[in-house]
Amino acid sequence: MRTSASRGSSTHNEPSRRTLRSAQIDAIALLKADHRQVETWFEQFEHARSADRKQALATKITNALKVHTEIEEEIFYPAFLAATKDADMHHEAVVEHAAAKNLIAEIEASSPQDDYFDAKVTVLSEMIKHHVKEEEQPGGMFAEARKSDMNLEQLGQELKARKTELEAKQAPGAH
Repeated sequence: MRTSASRGSSTHNEPSRRTLRSAQIDAIALLKADHRQVETWFEQFEHARSADRKQALATKITNALKVHTEIEEEIFYPAFLAATKDADMHHEAVVEHAAAKNLIAEIEASSPQDDYFDAKVTVLSEMIKHHVKEEEQPGGMFAEARKSDMNLEQLGQELKARKTELEAKQAPGAH
């Protein structure tokens, strides 16, 4: 029997409630974390000088954005549309994704030696900043999702699982 003195402590085999809670990430928190990561890489690209560094950052950015757009389009956007019935916001986000995916394909097909490589990454950065602002602003998709009856914790788990699956497919040697 546990005494009141031992009740607050947990063994190494027993996760605390805080650990269990932190394992639950809501969909919006996960998507915003992706936004912050890509913003960091865009900033690093802006200051990069070597072709190798630019290529490595462009690859990180494009890979992350491909995964991010896929999980949003497969999981988050359909749930958003079903919960809010806001077809205009949904459609605009999908069209913005399509434009970003076209530019991502161009970046992937080029290299830092190409005259337009830096410009393409810069324009992609601007497109993504605009898209993120629209999703995250008051009255944007994320605010509307929070006001809806969407189960953001469940969606977060679905997004996280799908993201892990897609990232594994991108790993070197995975096919």
